[in-house]
Amino acid sequence: MLTRTWSSAIQGIDACTVEVEVNATLAGNDTIVTVVGLPDAAVRESRERVWSAIYTSGFLPPHGRTTINLAPADLKKTGSAFDLPIAMGIIAAVDGLDHERLGDTMIVGELALDGSVRPVTGALPIALHARDLGLKHLLVPSENALEAAVAEGVAVFGIGHLLEAVRFMRDPSALQAVRVNVQDFYQRPAPGKCLDLADVKGQETARRALEVAAAGGHNVLMIGPPGTGKTMLAKRLPGIMPQLTLDEALEVTKIHSIAGVLNRHTSLLTERPFRAPHHTVSDAGLLGGQSVPRPGEISLAHHGVLFLDELPEFKRNVLEVLRQPIESGDVTISRASGTFTFPARFMLVAAMNPCPCGHLGSLQRQCRCTPGAVHHYRSRISGPLLDRIDIHVDVAPLAEQQLMDRRRGEGSAQVRERVCQARAVQQKRFEGTRVHCNAEMDGAMLDTSCQLTQETRSMLRFAIAELNLSARAYDRILRVARTLADLAGAADIGAEHVQEAIQYRSLDRQMW
Repeated sequence: MLTRTWSSAIQGIDACTVEVEVNATLAGNDTIVTVVGLPDAAVRESRERVWSAIYTSGFLPPHGRTTINLAPADLKKTGSAFDLPIAMGIIAAVDGLDHERLGDTMIVGELALDGSVRPVTGALPIALHARDLGLKHLLVPSENALEAAVAEGVAVFGIGHLLEAVRFMRDPSALQAVRVNVQDFYQRPAPGKCLDLADVKGQETARRALEVAAAGGHNVLMIGPPGTGKTMLAKRLPGIMPQLTLDEALEVTKIHSIAGVLNRHTSLLTERPFRAPHHTVSDAGLLGGQSVPRPGEISLAHHGVLFLDELPEFKRNVLEVLRQPIESGDVTISRASGTFTFPARFMLVAAMNPCPCGHLGSLQRQCRCTPGAVHHYRSRISGPLLDRIDIHVDVAPLAEQQLMDRRRGEGSAQVRERVCQARAVQQKRFEGTRVHCNAEMDGAMLDTSCQLTQETRSMLRFAIAELNLSARAYDRILRVARTLADLAGAADIGAEHVQEAIQYRSLDRQMW
């Protein structure tokens, strides 16, 4: 008997339809099971898990020849999410199930040998895909139900055991659909988010630079000796950034779900992600890799912060692969299995020492690095990559009085309020476009949004000559100046905004 069920496979960050066809002959003494449709090893091994789950659940597996086809045949099927739909197709062929209901349902889930259902990755994109197809029901593992229920428009049912899926096919009222209120996720406090900018003592310049960066989505490089608070400042940056919009939250949650790093107790990410890979990370780990590419660190930082501590310690080829994603906001990976594009629009925040020992220019400790060692250390960061970093800020050691001072600085909540106000101005400015913040403006937008007076033009002309700025650095100065004007509530860019933006390009002259 021939039966059909619907399942789904992940391609990039989206899901695609997989039709599971089961043809059980129910004749013969020898049991022969064939899985076709370009399955990987995990899919081929599903027949052992499925047969055991069916038997321990009280059903008799078919005897004779059983052919399982995963269509389309030219799409490589990976993972264990096809166990449950294969089992349902076999049970429908042997014991009979409602074929009409089976045709309106998408099913995903991994089976244990006792018939219990284990969680899978990518539940949210699968649910969104099922909704777009117009299917009425979606059966997912119980642990994935809340995540999948975020996709409104399809009835999601959490399945803990194979018997529950069979019971649903025979009587839909046996299970209750899982429902969530998306707005509730924005009211709940984010788990583990207790880092406050008020904990940082002093460092007014660096705090100001981070506020400007958060308001306009600009990349930042912090330079200073060890122990001055660079990492401490970077970790508090997401706390002053606006919450993700619903569209951004869905996109970020999809990426984390596909990568398998989504917390099982978190159905929707509403806070900006913060990723801090170690400096030994490979280019594949940063961009994404494997034979079937998965999202890398820059995609996991989408709409959030990618923090690279000890920037010169990263391999040169790893840093250079960042150049294209910083400009385009996505990364394209080509493998034998296909070409995949992952979103990667992130804020790059980097930290480094001024020299190998870290004490160049310090008044407290003497630097013993030779000029050649200092030059070699700094040359690990190429000029083109530095051009793509909007803000360079020095983080100086604190004086003894500042360290002993018990007064707390301005908290993240107050800074976040100003940042949100500036972002609201930008959202109104870029309404109807795909641009979210000033850092993403293209050349045409710069011409319309960054009108300059004669005084500011003269100031910029002098800075270009003195600092030997590139055309890209010039554009980034305008973007930062636009953000400074937005923070100040000014409609036009003033001389003071351009002057402060130029100060953030001082490394072009001082260090490279």
